[in-house]
Amino acid sequence: MNRASFLSSATIAAAATGVPGGSNFVERRANFDAAGFARAVDKPADIRQVWEAVSFHPAIFNNIKNGLTGLRFGFGYPADRIGLVLAPHGPSSAYTYADEVWQRYHIGDAFGLKDGSGKMIDSNIFLRPQSAFESATDPDDPQSIYQDTSIATLQSRGMVVLTCHTAVEEQARAIVKGGFAPAGMNAPAVADDILMHLIPGALVVPAMIAAIAELQQRYHYSYLTLTFA
Repeated sequence: MNRASFLSSATIAAAATGVPGGSNFVERRANFDAAGFARAVDKPADIRQVWEAVSFHPAIFNNIKNGLTGLRFGFGYPADRIGLVLAPHGPSSAYTYADEVWQRYHIGDAFGLKDGSGKMIDSNIFLRPQSAFESATDPDDPQSIYQDTSIATLQSRGMVVLTCHTAVEEQARAIVKGGFAPAGMNAPAVADDILMHLIPGALVVPAMIAAIAELQQRYHYSYLTLTFA
């Protein structure tokens, strides 16, 4: 299937199934899956943390891994009693985009996203483990899941991933303006396509800043982020 045919199919699928969060620039209450959000973030837990990611610093996943592992093995919290949410927006929204989005819209080039060696990123290298991590029970084992920083593994350990609808809409406009969208696609079409092709398990929220406030106020999550000296 060529790109034009694929995009036509994606448009048909979007019309048939509905775009997560809707197609308005500002997501409306009627399009927000509030029940799904509540189910994901309001599970029984003894401790709850929301990690905000704005600037593109993948080291945040190592911090999250250390937090989950420390809470479980150091402080003794059962794994199923830890509530953790990743709240990326701005450039970090790209963590929640599937590979096809990264490739179709040249996300790395569009937003200047580079890996540790300075190479432009051309796919979601953060989603899957980069080596053969095993389900080892020893947290000291470098090959155990307790030392893996991939999004998929952190999700398997209970991390909930959110996607900011506002950030997607804003990035879609930047993609079109920068000439990174296929010919003939406007910003609303790009935004719809991105929202239809997120990583497994990602939940769309109207605006990440608002979602963080809701997590803190209603669901009593403590706030963390990655900072640099």
